[in-house]
Amino acid sequence: MTTMTATATAPPCVAHLVSRSTARLQHSRAALLLHQNAAFRTKKTTKNNLSSRNTSSTIAAALPFELSPPPIDHDFLDSVTAEGAKVSEEGIIETFENDDEALDAFDNVVVVMDLSHFGRLRVSGDDRIQFLHNQTTANFECLSEGQGCETVFVTPTARTIDIAYAWIMKKAVLLVLSPETCGNITEMLNKYIFFADKVEIQDITKQTCLFALSGPKSSEVMANLNLGDLVGQPYGTNRHYNVNGMPVTVGVGNIISDEGFSLLMSPAAADSVWKTLLSQGAIPLGSNAWEKLRITQGRPAPGKELTNDFNVLEAGLWNSISLNKGAKAREQIFHLALKNL
Repeated sequence: MTTMTATATAPPCVAHLVSRSTARLQHSRAALLLHQNAAFRTKKTTKNNLSSRNTSSTIAAALPFELSPPPIDHDFLDSVTAEGAKVSEEGIIETFENDDEALDAFDNVVVVMDLSHFGRLRVSGDDRIQFLHNQTTANFECLSEGQGCETVFVTPTARTIDIAYAWIMKKAVLLVLSPETCGNITEMLNKYIFFADKVEIQDITKQTCLFALSGPKSSEVMANLNLGDLVGQPYGTNRHYNVNGMPVTVGVGNIISDEGFSLLMSPAAADSVWKTLLSQGAIPLGSNAWEKLRITQGRPAPGKELTNDFNVLEAGLWNSISLNKGAKAREQIFHLALKNL
């Protein structure tokens, strides 16, 4: 009661001061809330503006190629699985439930195969050509940018480790290897890089996807995709293109056939490229049919036909061996091979 009375009977000057202080406090609180709300709106607006600018920039960059970019979590294997393909735990497409049709298409029309489980090594550095020339059976020193070849990795006793499909690019050499040997060959190559050698080995298997196109009408598919300038070019010829706005490197020939084509791309481009090839009439072929095709085409594989029981000549890989690499290299190859016959 005393407090209430004291407040009620306070002198006018004190009451005025209390009133002003209360008003100022309320004003300050209101101002602070307005400032915080304004700051929040500014940040939100700025964030929205940035998001809007980023979206506009992305769409503007994508407009010349595609109006509806795929979602960022899109996955090629998820896409083919949804369409009925059977995919193993290792991420290998085993079958599209059309093995007989696909094998027939290889002989009469055109097939497309996902070989992304095959190993891919990028060999770079100023000494890369000489290094691969010395470590494999092909004559890399006679090749230039845009060319390619098959080459063989062998043991010190000329036993065959694996056949590699090589593309010579501007700043690197791409090697395509069997899934079983990629890791061991990577270790072997790194072991032979000396301190002064300007060579770098990079495994880009998981950063890329690889498709193979084969069949009598594969050249027709290339022409329809405005890639006809590769038709009729020598085996291993490779060039960079845009397919549906996606960067793709295309080479003549593939692991299973000299007459087909190979397509290397990023995982983000895989689904778009795959669907484009299907739209051109290519029949999808899984790894089960691939194994049958490999045998009928006479393509040896590590752990099967390529073992320590046979040397590179016995394996019939004459086309992957250069007899013009110099007398010393030629003599060494034949000496080791004949010694172990």
